[in-house]
Formats: sequence, structure tokens, C-alpha cells
Amino acid sequence: MPTFLSATNLADLTGTSLATAQKWGESGMYPYRKNENGKEGFYMEELMDVEPVKMMLNTNWDEEFHVAPLRDYSSVELFAGAGGLAIGMHMAGFRHVLLNEVDPMACQTLRKNHPEWNVLEGDIHKVDFTPLRGKVDFLSGGFPCQAFSYAGKKGGLNDTRGTLFFEMARAVREIQPKVFMGENVKGLLSHDDGRTLEIIRNAIAELGYTLVEPRVLKAVMYQVPQKRERIILIAIRNDIYEKGVRFKWPDPYRRVMTLRDAFYKGDLFDCDVPSSEGQTYPEKKSPYNGYGSRRR
Repeated sequence: MPTFLSATNLADLTGTSLATAQKWGESGMYPYRKNENGKEGFYMEELMDVEPVKMMLNTNWDEEFHVAPLRDYSSVELFAGAGGLAIGMHMAGFRHVLLNEVDPMACQTLRKNHPEWNVLEGDIHKVDFTPLRGKVDFLSGGFPCQAFSYAGKKGGLNDTRGTLFFEMARAVREIQPKVFMGENVKGLLSHDDGRTLEIIRNAIAELGYTLVEPRVLKAVMYQVPQKRERIILIAIRNDIYEKGVRFKWPDPYRRVMTLRDAFYKGDLFDCDVPSSEGQTYPEKKSPYNGYGSRRR
């Protein structure tokens, strides 16, 4: 059965505007169809020259999804927040030995959802990572991207001082994980005409790691019903890279997930979202029904 794709979904996949995607259909550039519900859009099988769609149709998602780790891999999570990235790594087979986060409420969330995790609450500048040296397979974190200093000439670790990326680099230097991953907004790719990313590249090289060519990954291509885009940095320790170890980017899912997939039983969840009475209005707002008019 052909896989339907709305104009909005096509725009998200290709990084263009909804108006442009609609014009592709209206002009006949790609066949504009109506699905069984009468909604206009496209069928993925008729968009084989659109690279993201082609990747999704030729995916090895199912095979990759069932790849199991040979053992429990130890990991450290920095700038953990409420655990979005940490949960993903946990599901992939990583055993967190330490999670660091400065925000108290986020730490409460981490401890509530995963009481077995070792959550270290506090400023990363005050954390000594040396006791973990040589004991951790993987380190990851979505480091905040503040302004970088370009006073230095080498564009390496010295030019990252004062930024939280420098603290992540310090953790890598002290722990010496086999692989580490950094995640950031896609704007990092072009920030300051690419100089910021170049500084990060040089800093990673100084640490003794080989950076895999960074990519911007779109969540909508990986079974996530949202259009979030993030640049992913993967770095492999040189002694391991020299033994022939390489990283393969994951294949995308075979279709775009929508809000309906998030709300109803299907590929994502085994039940519908439970009924809810919704938000209760405070007393001072109780005369209103929530739509701008007074209750009668």
C-alpha cells in the first residue's frame, strides 16, 4: 500500500516552506493526490528523486532496530536536563554511571523517573571526572552554545575557554571515553561563518579524537512526531579509530510520524492517550470558559 505524505511533511523533510511543497504538487512537478480521507498530498513511492524520501523508502531500519549490544556499555551524560538524550541512550543499551545537571527541578525529574541513576546535581565546573578515567565507554551531552572567543590563533581548546563546550572537553580529557557525542542546534553548523565549528573540530583533535563528519539529523525521519533538527558530533578516540573502528549513521524510519501517531495506538504506543479533564482554571478565571467568552 502506498505511503501517504502531506505537503507539510514533505516540506519538513526537504527543509523548504509549505507553500513551496504545495507548488510542487499544483504545478505537476510531483503527482498531487488525495488519500482515502480526501486530504491532498503525495505518495512517497512517487518521490524517489527526493533524497530524504528515497532514504526512507530504502531504509534498513528494521534490521538496525533489532541490533543488540554485546554487553552493557557504560556512559556519562552531561547537561542531562530532564533526560531526553539520556533516556534514548539507556534504551540503546548504555548504562549511565553518572549524569550531571545544574537545574534542581530537572534533577528531581531524573531521580523520579530513574531512581537507579547516579544523578550529580551541581555546576559542571566543580565536578572532578578523574575517578572515572578509563572506566567509561561513552560520553554524551547537549552542550549549551554560548558565544565563543576567537582571541587565540589556533582555534583549539584555548579558544573554547569560558564556554561549556570547554567543560565537556575537560570531561573527555579526564575520563578518556572510547567515543563521545555532542549535540547542538543546527545553527552551529554555520555560526560565525563556520568558524565556531572549526574551533570545535580543532579542540577535538587536540583531545586525541577523530571527528566523524558532523550531520544535521531531522527527528521527523527517525520515528519522532516533531520537526526538531540537531547537529550531531561523533568523535572516536584515535587509538580505537586506528584499529579500523568506524561509525555508521542510522537509517531513517520508513514513514513520517504525525501527532495522530503520538495520540493513538499504533507504531509508537500500544494504547491511546488516556482521557483527561485538562487544565483547571484558577478561581479568578472561573467565569470564563477558556475561549474568551463568559459562561452562561
